Amino acid sequence: MADHDPSTALLLDRFLREVVDLLSPVAIWAHGSLGGGDYQPGRSDIDLIAVLEGRCTAKQSHGLDLLHRRLVEEVPLAAKLHCGYLPRTELTDVHIEHLTWAHQELFHRTVTPVTRRELHLFGVVLHGPSPTRLLPPITQDALAAFLVEEIQGPWREALAKPQLWRQDGWVDFGMLALARASETLKSGRLITKAEAIDLLVDEWDAPAEVIADIRARRYGTPTPATPEWIARRARLTIDFLHSALESTTMERKGVDPSA
Repeated sequence: MADHDPSTALLLDRFLREVVDLLSPVAIWAHGSLGGGDYQPGRSDIDLIAVLEGRCTAKQSHGLDLLHRRLVEEVPLAAKLHCGYLPRTELTDVHIEHLTWAHQELFHRTVTPVTRRELHLFGVVLHGPSPTRLLPPITQDALAAFLVEEIQGPWREALAKPQLWRQDGWVDFGMLALARASETLKSGRLITKAEAIDLLVDEWDAPAEVIADIRARRYGTPTPATPEWIARRARLTIDFLHSALESTTMERKGVDPSA
């Protein structure tokens, strides 16, 4: 939680003041690691959702872009701050793309069923009413359908682009998202990244070198990566995910992957 990290708390306080001044949001919530109890200052993203009365005007969007860029320039931790801006009238439709600041740019994307479930389970209220008062709940069927679609579509497409897997972020995302999605499909639970690492070791027999690398970068002190290791890690990750995604898809269809 931000309460246990002064730099994160200061950033959130400043962001809240400035965004309330600019947009007068109905509510602002935190989710992801910050809400789920696995937040690592300076390493975890700061995932936020702001509910607005209506869509941003062109002038407001420009002001929002300037606000985020100024924060990144003045507070390095702000590079980790992501925020989706949802009009109150569009909260029920999971397919609508909303204005979002992430990865240091402003663009449009949906607020996924996973994010919506996180908000209901452990969303942190930073401003206004709670998520359960404004945001419709996500059914387990809708959550499962979304995850299966991601596994069969975007994740497989990403595996066909080897250059992506030379990046730390893609390795972390691919490995941890697989374990988290699989657990949600199996039990309905949303798990933390720490729990996902344990599952990859205990149940998935994931490449030990890759898991040690992820654990060190998230929770320990990583050693500088050599070009040889980056290339090897990419191959190990792609090979493992190809097999694991196939296994997950077959299990979902009721087929024994070991048969």
